[in-house]
Amino acid sequence: MTLAVLNRASQQRFSPGQVVVTAGIDELVRQGQLNPAPYLRRHLGGDWGDLSDNDRRLNDAALKSGEDRLFSSYQVTPDLKLWIITEWDRSVTTLLLPSEY
Repeated sequence: MTLAVLNRASQQRFSPGQVVVTAGIDELVRQGQLNPAPYLRRHLGGDWGDLSDNDRRLNDAALKSGEDRLFSSYQVTPDLKLWIITEWDRSVTTLLLPSEY
């Protein structure tokens, strides 16, 4: 799956590395139940979604230090939550369902 969202590099606060999706996300995209692109854009722009203030602060600190992973959570629908995790070294960004963690 390719995500054209990465063409908007000027809005990114960090490099996602390789972007991958889990089987669950891939299936939802194939069924037309999820378009992950806006959520990936938000993640790359530093909008961490539905996190506590403490988790937001941890992400902001990790963004500055480059020494920890970045985590976002988005409530897409009442029954669908999307997580996005960028590894500490910014080599890989994974889109997944909480049940796949």
